[in-house]
Amino acid sequence: MTVESAKPRRVLLKLSGEVFGGGSIGLDPNVVRSVAAQIAKAVNQGVQVAVVVGGGNFFRGATLSQNGLDRSRADYMGMLGTVMNALALQDFLEQEGVTTRVQTAITMGQVAEPYIPLRAIRHLEKGRVVVFGAGAGLPYFSTDTVSAQRALETRCDELLVAKNGVDGIYTDDPRKNPDAKRIDFVTYADALAQGLKVVDAAAFSLCQDNSLNMRVFGMNEPGAVTAALLGEKIGTLVSTQAQ
Repeated sequence: MTVESAKPRRVLLKLSGEVFGGGSIGLDPNVVRSVAAQIAKAVNQGVQVAVVVGGGNFFRGATLSQNGLDRSRADYMGMLGTVMNALALQDFLEQEGVTTRVQTAITMGQVAEPYIPLRAIRHLEKGRVVVFGAGAGLPYFSTDTVSAQRALETRCDELLVAKNGVDGIYTDDPRKNPDAKRIDFVTYADALAQGLKVVDAAAFSLCQDNSLNMRVFGMNEPGAVTAALLGEKIGTLVSTQAQ
């Protein structure tokens, strides 16, 4: 008689472009190397990790469109920025000994696989990290929304949203209001009622409607990425169910 092993934890990590740039324009190799090392620690402990990357350190479509570019074209430029970040993360992950695949929503066969959900799941089952680039492949969709969609389609247990400069969800913007207090747990319904800014509305609705837990945490503490991937109680948990 065999005993079934516990189902491995599978999570999707959302990394903003700000993370890759270390808060500035371009790519900060030291920051990406650190993130890759933290992801590798969790993978080596059996966590299945998918990643969605932003591209704001290179191009931000909404900002470019405000300065005269066609919004659709500006968004496509932003998507190409996410692919550059995805390839950088792949390289540093593989330097850590973690086999990594990049899948993109825009076909670019020389640098990445096309986004195929079942293939992504198979990679995860084999212990590979899958990095999703090029957003949704469509203009007007944020990488927040893509993160929720990819997490649902690859059957992840939780969506982890890494923030730069803030360590969770607060009652107000802590950078503007020193009296703002961090919230350790909130339901989607309460977050909406209180007007808390977590992720964009479409991503929020996808998670709420499909009962996908979301954990929002900060990147500034050493080891925070590994802790979040392993399921430790850091940052703010957002759930459909009250605790």
